[in-house]
Amino acid sequence: MVDDAELAARRVRLKMALEDLREMRGFGTELVTLIIPPDRHISDARSMLQVEHGQAANIKSKGTRKNVQGAIESAISTLTRFKTPGDHGLAIFVGSIVIGNNKSRMVNIVVEDPPQPLLSFRYRCDSTFELSQLEDMLVDKKSYGLFVIDRAEAAYGIASGKRIHVQEQLVSNIMGKHRQGGQSAQRFERLIEEAAHNFFKRATEHACDYWLPELENIQAIIIGGPGATKDYVVKQEYFHHEITKKIAATTFDVGYSNESGIRELVDNAGNLMQEIELDSEREVMNAFLSELIKPSPKATYGERMIRDALAAGAVDRLLISESLRKNITDLSCDSCKHTWTETVDRHESLPSCPSCDSHKVSAVEERPLIDELITAATQSNTGVVYISVDTEEGAQLYEGFGGLAALLRYPMM
Repeated sequence: MVDDAELAARRVRLKMALEDLREMRGFGTELVTLIIPPDRHISDARSMLQVEHGQAANIKSKGTRKNVQGAIESAISTLTRFKTPGDHGLAIFVGSIVIGNNKSRMVNIVVEDPPQPLLSFRYRCDSTFELSQLEDMLVDKKSYGLFVIDRAEAAYGIASGKRIHVQEQLVSNIMGKHRQGGQSAQRFERLIEEAAHNFFKRATEHACDYWLPELENIQAIIIGGPGATKDYVVKQEYFHHEITKKIAATTFDVGYSNESGIRELVDNAGNLMQEIELDSEREVMNAFLSELIKPSPKATYGERMIRDALAAGAVDRLLISESLRKNITDLSCDSCKHTWTETVDRHESLPSCPSCDSHKVSAVEERPLIDELITAATQSNTGVVYISVDTEEGAQLYEGFGGLAALLRYPMM
């Protein structure tokens, strides 16, 4: 559990860093990306940068030459902090970025504990940062194929990470089992069964065509439906033979064979899908919501209440939205020189001064709120659960509770 929480924390930190890095642009090819995998020596990277610094002297544009050499010098200085790249490698992003009104500022962002090992050494000087290796780490490649069917309709899709994607819904148009005028009962029955066969074949072929390119990452194919049709299509081998190998032994009864049925299938098959966390995320949020409505709830939410609960050692599990983007910011008023600390959303403008109401306020230092809460949680032996906004429950945590909630060890009055 501790390892899982640490991995989740690294993923969230990387996600936040990438959100900023994606938006950054240089005036020219002035942004330096340095990726060092764990099997490379820091000294090799430093030597390479020194060579690049010398070659940058040949850049014709004086402004570009100055910025590139400044970025390389900053990267070399950053490397002095590290003896090795660490178990997973090291990524440095440095350069002069555009901030509007033809102005720029120097940034130096280091990713020193990525969720997975970096695969290859990379140096690039461009107008944007090279992020592909880090972007790949946020792609949850483990997935499950989902398929629901009855004689009237079918739907299929895939669940990956915390996302459910319904690719297609199909309608059979199979006639009901009643006689039409002038037709024999046997002939009419044959037409119905032929139409059913064609529908089953069409639905399974569509699903197989969708899954086959991703089969390497699909852990299992989960089948459901409201009747016996789901078992029939499996036993009669309608699915591609490679898909058949991954069909789960258990099929699930669900009320519908459309998108609602797919989502119900995920609910019912939660035990089979622990790897992708859909079920566990829903369970912890439902536990929080259930506690919240009790007379003496062992649950709370909001930054101030959670800080108090963490300080008292009362938090059993801390729930943090992966979309929480608030910083603990040390602020200074340019007018009256008043200083104070406040929690500020990264996407909001700085607050006015509480002393003189001036809007001329500067941020002296910023620290992610998530990091501060994690430190407090570690000190009180509190579990940390990261909740995405890709589920209904996760969206409710972010939008309705400010992205922070806690399950407590005891009620706090």
